[in-house]
Amino acid sequence: MKIISLFCGCGGMDLGLVKAGHKIVYANDNDKDSIETYKKYFTKKFKISPSHIHLNDVKKEKIEDIPDGDVIVGGFPCQGFSIANTFRKDKRTMERKNNDLYLEMIRIIKGKKPKYFIAENVPGILSLGGYANKEAKKKKLGRIFTSVLSDFQKIGYKIKWQILNAAEFGVPQSRRRVIILGTRKDIKKDLVHPQPTHSIEDDLFLKKTPNLWDAIKDLEKIKLGDKKILNHEGSKHKVKFNGYIGNRVTKKNKVSPTIVGRGGGTGGPVIIAHPNGKRRLTVRETARLQAFPDDMFFCGPVSSGYRQIGNAVAWPVAYQLGKILKKLT
Repeated sequence: MKIISLFCGCGGMDLGLVKAGHKIVYANDNDKDSIETYKKYFTKKFKISPSHIHLNDVKKEKIEDIPDGDVIVGGFPCQGFSIANTFRKDKRTMERKNNDLYLEMIRIIKGKKPKYFIAENVPGILSLGGYANKEAKKKKLGRIFTSVLSDFQKIGYKIKWQILNAAEFGVPQSRRRVIILGTRKDIKKDLVHPQPTHSIEDDLFLKKTPNLWDAIKDLEKIKLGDKKILNHEGSKHKVKFNGYIGNRVTKKNKVSPTIVGRGGGTGGPVIIAHPNGKRRLTVRETARLQAFPDDMFFCGPVSSGYRQIGNAVAWPVAYQLGKILKKLT
């Protein structure tokens, strides 16, 4: 199928879909480093035309300039949602000035009318704005998330949502994400969520997910900064274990904690510690925990590499979604 990718970042979602046999006809992001990473990898590896890759504010992209596609994908940012606005007694609409990116995804889906869409977000979106009642809390449908689902339905789509953990798809990292699937109402075959392919614990029917050390142990033989492997350099920020995100003990025989893309309290990226407790993981080690291939170079400074990886979708999850899409063609 033809894929329109919004907020594509460095290409985690797109990598999985392309590996599953789909074609990217349009990709957009406003982050220069991410687009450089995307172009460098996808144009060489998958022969995607550079003209299909756009560094631009999505708000400036005209519907008529975006090619037609079968599927629109994107992880819309949720930071801008106005919580206060959800307590209004009217339709509880969200302020446009605070939610341009979310509304842009709605605009483009409405304008292009793809057969399907895939939207990804952090689990925290489920509780934004609080719950209208006990029943809503039981169903994990916060005011804002309810509005999001309603808006997708209003533009003509049947909606399914589920939390998927990348660790259940072979990624050596506990990474839970809300995956919203939309099927245009006139399409009979619905897009559905994939079943796990791996298990964190021993399972008779599923492969066991690799642990943190399985993913990075071979890099111990390579000196930090050695050009033999791309991006094998990292933060010089000292390790200080205090229980907060980025400052927790990591264990070799466990999957990695969630890799995040946001900055810390000091404005820098949040980088988890190496199991030896003496340093932070390098950009390449972090990429391994997101299952990114070693020949993918993350452009820009070290902090940007960490951010690109932390903001990305783990491609094995997208790959399984892509396999389901193939069956719908």
